[in-house]
Formats: sequence, C-alpha cells, structure tokens
Amino acid sequence: MSDLRQLRHFVALADHGHFARAAAAVNLSQPALSRSIQALEGHLDCQLVDRNPRGVALTAHGRLVLEHARRLLAASRALDNAVLQLASLETGELRLGAGPFPAARLMPQALGKFSCSYPQVTVQLAIENWQSLRQRLLDGDIELFIADGRELEGDPQLEVQPLQKHQGVLFCRPGHPLCELRNVGPDELRPYPLAGPRLPQEVQQWLATTLGRPQPLGVQCDDVLLLKQLVASSNAVCLVPWDVIADDVQSGRMAIVDWNVRPTLTSPKASAYALVRLAGRSLSPAAQAFVDYLLEIDGDALPGVQASDGL
Repeated sequence: MSDLRQLRHFVALADHGHFARAAAAVNLSQPALSRSIQALEGHLDCQLVDRNPRGVALTAHGRLVLEHARRLLAASRALDNAVLQLASLETGELRLGAGPFPAARLMPQALGKFSCSYPQVTVQLAIENWQSLRQRLLDGDIELFIADGRELEGDPQLEVQPLQKHQGVLFCRPGHPLCELRNVGPDELRPYPLAGPRLPQEVQQWLATTLGRPQPLGVQCDDVLLLKQLVASSNAVCLVPWDVIADDVQSGRMAIVDWNVRPTLTSPKASAYALVRLAGRSLSPAAQAFVDYLLEIDGDALPGVQASDGL
C-alpha cells in the first residue's frame, strides 16, 4: 500500500499545480518532493502528472489516484480525531459544512455553545451550496453539514434529518418603493432585481413561474452578509427563510415585502433545512456533541412572521 506521506505530497502537488509551491506547502525541498512523487508513480506503475515549464497537469491515472488519495487521507484524519476524542473532548478537530442560510443563524448559535463547552477542539466550517457540501461529505472532508435537504432526500449514501421549517419572506431596505404597497404581485416585483443564493430546482421553478422570469435571480451569491448589504444599499429584494432576517426586521434594519403569494410551511418558499451525514456511519464524539447543541437550538421557538410584517 502507498505511504500516506506520498499521497499527501501528491495531493499538495495536485492542489498547487507546481512543484516549488507544493514543496513549500508540505515543508520539503523541491527535489525531495519530486522523489516522493516518483516513488508513488513507481509503486502504482503509472504516470500521475505531466510535467511542463508552467508546472504540472494530472494524467487520467492522476485524477483517479487523487480522488482515492483525498478519501484515504480524510479517513486517516478522521481516525486520529476519533481516537483523540474518545477519552474526552479536550483536543481534536471537527469539520463541518453549512449552506448560506443556516450559516447565518442556526450554525453560529450552535457553534457558539459548542466552542464554549469544548474550547480545545478546533472547528473548521465550510460554507457552500448543498451540491458542494455533499461532495465534501462523500470525500471525507467534513463529517456532517446543514443545508437545504430537498434535493438530497432519497440519496442512499446519506442520512438526511429534517430540521424546523421557517416561512419564506421577501425583504428589502426600509424606504423601498415596495414598502408603500400592499398585496404586491409579479407586475410590481418585476422592475426590481431579485437576489439570493443558489436555489433548489423546486424553488427556482416556482419563482420562475410566479415572477414570469426564466432566470428568476438577477444576482446569485452564496454570501448572506453580502446579500443583506446589497439589499440595504439598492432597490434589490431578496427571498430568504424568516429566521435569517427576523432580527434585522425586528430592529428596523430591513423590511418585509407584502407580496400576494402567502407562504406556508409546506410551500417551496419555506426553508427545508436538514442535518446531513453519511448513512450508516457513526459520528465522532465532537460531532455528536455539536449535533446535540444544534438540535436543542433548532427546537427553540423563533417568533413567527406577524401580520404587521405584511404577511
């Protein structure tokens, strides 16, 4: 079996695309890294990279080996973490993922409680869309993630646990022309750009039909803070679950658009947060402790959208 160090060196070379940069990343000299890659190629009896003046490019064999190398290294890291955490949670690492919306409220609250209880555990959080997080989970880069689970249900490789639903709302800046209107319909919304993160197909189709736009999102961005800043400084409006914007609305920083398609908790406009993990795989002690905090916070009641908010 290949040495894990050689696999780690190969992954670094693939990530950096250049021997000198990869060597610096793994604290080796460039000749030592080159010998390590050559030894791996000799062991596997195939060429992994094509060398050229600009750096390296992976061969077909290299792309295949890279996929397995990432998973082997992730499994090795997970084993080390599990052993470290078995006796206590005084050390170790926890790798998590979150979609843009849960990363705006649910994830920070759960991480806050976890980090206060286990300050010695290092947490790494990836904020991406659900497709990228699914691949990270399958590759072993993260142990679990929170994201929209609509397009993940039925995946035999995953265990998808639905979380609390929140109504969908359109929000805008205070003083926006839409704030003066009641029962806003597609004709009134059409002049204003709609912003939001990458949407599940179900929601995108619903929006396209409702607004009469083949591409409903004029601005697509997975950063909720940036979306809020965009809305605050322009006439753009944004569709989000209520929990993401509740504090901003109640403080007067943002306003709710009174549109005429009333949301329900079963409509495409409602959130569909889910806790996603690998099917049949036990969690590390740190991950299980985090999940306990997450479910506790998710179960806490959040004030709903009131009639005075326009819904």
